[in-house]
Amino acid sequence: MLPYKRSQRVSDLLREEIADIIMYKLKDPRIGFITVTGVDVTSDLKMATVYVSVLKEEEKKPTLEILQTAKSFVRSELSKRLRMKFIPTVDFKLDSSIEYGDKIDKLLKEIGEKDDSSS
Repeated sequence: MLPYKRSQRVSDLLREEIADIIMYKLKDPRIGFITVTGVDVTSDLKMATVYVSVLKEEEKKPTLEILQTAKSFVRSELSKRLRMKFIPTVDFKLDSSIEYGDKIDKLLKEIGEKDDSSS
């Protein structure tokens, strides 16, 4: 038995390939600094949700719109690179886990400062 499901292996492969496509093939000067943080693939491998993180807050919405318009290009590039029966349809979403982690970190620091001042 394999250590993890095929959909997990495919999502790891898609994350690497999509990041490479965005970095080197997508020639749009409006795109800022993007990180592909993860890919969720359905169990039938027909749909892939790509989570991206954008560095600057003001570039998030325009970057997501650019990626949504380029998803057919990304899918065609995937079909050239991967040997799969079906290339999944790609949908881009913003990854909010980094902001969530920053918020939790800030709250923990505030609690630590309150404990130090009350002692």
